[in-house]
Amino acid sequence: MSPESKKLFNIVILGVAFMFIFTAFQTCGNVAQTVIRSLNSTDFHGSGYTSMAIIYGVFSASNLITPSVVAIVGPQLSMFASGLFYSMYIAVFIQPFPWSFYTASVFIGIAAAESDRRTVFIALTVISLVGTVLFFLIRKPDSENVLGEDESSDDQDMEINESAQNNMTKAVDAFKKSLRLCVTKEMLLLSITTAYTGLELTFFSGVYGTCIGAVNRFGTEEKSLIGLSGIFIGIGEILGGSLFGLLSKNNRFGRNPVVLLGTLVHFVAFYLIFLNMPGDAPIAPVEGTNSNAYIRSSKEVAILCSFLLGLGDSCFNTQLLSILGFLYSEDSAPAFAVFKFVQSICAAVAFFYSNYLLLHWQLLVMVVFGFFGTISFFTVEWDAAAIVARGSDYRSI
Repeated sequence: MSPESKKLFNIVILGVAFMFIFTAFQTCGNVAQTVIRSLNSTDFHGSGYTSMAIIYGVFSASNLITPSVVAIVGPQLSMFASGLFYSMYIAVFIQPFPWSFYTASVFIGIAAAESDRRTVFIALTVISLVGTVLFFLIRKPDSENVLGEDESSDDQDMEINESAQNNMTKAVDAFKKSLRLCVTKEMLLLSITTAYTGLELTFFSGVYGTCIGAVNRFGTEEKSLIGLSGIFIGIGEILGGSLFGLLSKNNRFGRNPVVLLGTLVHFVAFYLIFLNMPGDAPIAPVEGTNSNAYIRSSKEVAILCSFLLGLGDSCFNTQLLSILGFLYSEDSAPAFAVFKFVQSICAAVAFFYSNYLLLHWQLLVMVVFGFFGTISFFTVEWDAAAIVARGSDYRSI
């Protein structure tokens, strides 16, 4: 197999593996609070929000040490171990206990009858494990430097040791650069936008589905609407990611119009959710809520909002990744590490307060961060070309 074919093969395997793992995990996260809430009437007592808060909290911290771990054990084993932890978390729902539920949540960071629930989560666990095993199909690239026949095994061992030391040195340097990068003007401004993406990630991936499942006015379809909501969020993500990802290559107007569109789409979605959903929906008991919204709760409006949430999220993520790659093209790993750190820690905070805040307060928090996050992104985008032209402070880090 040629080097180009091997790279394409690895890309396909990675894509399929991640598709299996995150299809299972995102589905699990979307229904976690609803499922756990239905179990709280038994001997089990826990919170899907708290579980997801633990996951993203540990994830935010692990972003700072992940490069060192990958440098030591390699990317293949790292991804395989991560896949096992994802599968373990999903498997806990088959027969959950509070200690195992929250413990699995820690490892992840580094709404039916009993038989139906077990069947669903057994299937999700198997899907996740299939994706995990696929990592072993990844083929190592051919070595660019082929050793001559006259070179001794001692020379080979020396090169291997030097390579390991170089990997550790690079990992330490990346860690230090990430810390210094956190306090630069551009990254501080972009961190406000990134914080917003963490908050809205929490909302559409965990809270909104719970709200839909708690509205008794939706009738017997309230629980099935959670899955439909997740599908339309995914449709919005795919449409936006495909459209704006392609436009970013030939967009003479820059990234600001796409981010502005994302802000407007999200604000429309938040307003409709505010009108369509009862205020106590995020924290309603297992029996659901019979509270009135400002309008008669509509299933069609609820699903439309799911699509808008996914579309708006894709606007922000495509442009944030684009501007980070543009500003820090010479060495983007530390910049993306900071991005994931800020996003994950804000997602953890949002999952934590989702246990207590009514819906309108959660929406207000996102509106405030969305507004200031958009302004801060505009500021960086306006100066982006000049920053790169003068070399940016990043090169001196």
